[in-house]
Amino acid sequence: MEPINILITQLREIARGSIELLPQIAVAVVVLLLTIGLNKVVSFVVERVLARTKLRPSLKELFSLLSSILVWILGLMIAAVIVFPGLTPSSILAGLGIGSVAIGFAFKDVFENFLAGIIILFRREMRIGDYIECEGIEGEVEHIAIRESHIQQTDGQLVIVPNSILFKNPVVIRTHLPTRRVTVICGVAYDVDVDEARDVIRAAVADCDSVVQQDKPIQIFAQEFGSSSINFEVTWWCGSKPGEVRASRDEVVAKVKRALDDAKIEIPFPYRTLTFKEPLPIAQAEEA
Repeated sequence: MEPINILITQLREIARGSIELLPQIAVAVVVLLLTIGLNKVVSFVVERVLARTKLRPSLKELFSLLSSILVWILGLMIAAVIVFPGLTPSSILAGLGIGSVAIGFAFKDVFENFLAGIIILFRREMRIGDYIECEGIEGEVEHIAIRESHIQQTDGQLVIVPNSILFKNPVVIRTHLPTRRVTVICGVAYDVDVDEARDVIRAAVADCDSVVQQDKPIQIFAQEFGSSSINFEVTWWCGSKPGEVRASRDEVVAKVKRALDDAKIEIPFPYRTLTFKEPLPIAQAEEA
């Protein structure tokens, strides 16, 4: 019977201690209720202040989240000190520091993406609506969140990319400027006058609606002696979005081809000249 008596005694001590803590628990509950109200007030004020700024929506959400977390940490610390008077803010922070190390090792990738997301949100180079390319992923930036970014590829597929990939690897922002330079190679026959061909190609490119010509010159350079043609490097500027680049390239190629045909300038097929060491016998058809 002695073990049962010990158990009953322990339960009585626990019940007595719980009853003695009831006033502190009640005060702690009131503190938590006040924390809920204070959190709503702080969130409202932060949202109103951030609404007047030009920060990204995701960055505004981050500041709102951080302010809410700060209010809850303060409220929970005050409630814990009330229930357990032996606790002090310094001991709580020390415990949080030790716990954060263990949590940091367990959720290293999560925190890495979180910190990378914060840095990316503060950057101004990559914006919503930009077309980017990173690690073989190319498309339009639809959303930048704290942990991940959403990239809509040109074929319609949505790629969710961890922010650490965008932070640690080179990112090509194709729409950083409103225009982009495009180059195609155009060959003409060797018996064609080079200057005449250059003028015809330049006039054809300048006649294209998609070509941007304000402060952006059209450049036509004779590039090389090809195997069967003189090759020109044709360079112009157009809109920077992928669809605009493809449409402009299509228009330029079509108009250059038409202009060269109208000017009777040949775009040659590949030619081959065969040389034999010995004369080849030519068989003559027998007369009937």
